[in-house]
Amino acid sequence: MALDSFGRKIHYLRISLTDHCNLRCVYCMPEDMVFRPRAEMMQDEEVLFLARLFAELGFDKIRLTGGEPTVRAHLVDIVRGITTTPGIRSVSLTTNGMLLSKLADPLAAAGLGRVNVSIDTLNPAKFKRMTRGGDMETVWEGILAAEAAGLTPVKLNAVVVRGYNEEDVVDLANLTREHHWQMRFIEMMPFGGSSDLQTKQMVSSQEIQDRIEQSLGSLTPVNGGELDGEARLYRIPGAQGDIGFISTVSAPFCADCSRARLTPEGILRMCLLRDYEIDLLTPLRAGASLEELRKLVLEAVWNKPWGHGLANGEIAINRAMNEIGG
Repeated sequence: MALDSFGRKIHYLRISLTDHCNLRCVYCMPEDMVFRPRAEMMQDEEVLFLARLFAELGFDKIRLTGGEPTVRAHLVDIVRGITTTPGIRSVSLTTNGMLLSKLADPLAAAGLGRVNVSIDTLNPAKFKRMTRGGDMETVWEGILAAEAAGLTPVKLNAVVVRGYNEEDVVDLANLTREHHWQMRFIEMMPFGGSSDLQTKQMVSSQEIQDRIEQSLGSLTPVNGGELDGEARLYRIPGAQGDIGFISTVSAPFCADCSRARLTPEGILRMCLLRDYEIDLLTPLRAGASLEELRKLVLEAVWNKPWGHGLANGEIAINRAMNEIGG
């Protein structure tokens, strides 16, 4: 079991398979983003080796992220390798959905448990503007394919950005009336050379909830108000699915954090919004022993920060979102 200095059990690893992406979402990266050479990123066997290492240290939950993980070559093989790793009980994937209609069945066959799909609006023109070129209908087809393949429960993510899609949250919330989906609204987080958009156009969870309730009626808390991962869940009366609010900025959930993140180039990052990191790939390639690598991981876990410093104006600046994986 890997414990940090605050007594939290850290058992959830988010592995970013690539910083590359086939979209350029406004809240994630610059339009002219320059990606890392593939040789600098973890190779397939390195991903699987480190997954086994983390499993031996008590990590039992893995989420594959990006950039966009579905653009990674051999993704299905990587998923199969991780899902068959002893000690791993849950493997999921976060995707923009653009390639999901083709990959849903093979990913499910490889053992993937479920998916989170980003869909910030149901308006095709707004979707194209927010993603700088994405096609909403293609993503919708991917969501339906994921559900048909059994990658459930399907969770949908929407980052709400003032001036872009704050008026669309009601339509998104309405999806839960007829679908057994979890529609999650995420506060935009400032980091990675924080732009004016990230700091000045964030919409709080409370404002989002107010908008939804004004149109759809009062939301009823689910699970007694307990967090589901990082989301606090509610339900529209009579709905089949749930609405979640991820309030990283306005109501941090750091006390319950059990996560670590592995960047595409094998850097272990212990808080999304802190710059503290430890390099694992360089010593791995230099021939470090298994015990030496274990010590590096346990050192990073022990030194995991209590939480972010946004309330004090402290913003992580060394990476953009696509280099960490959310």
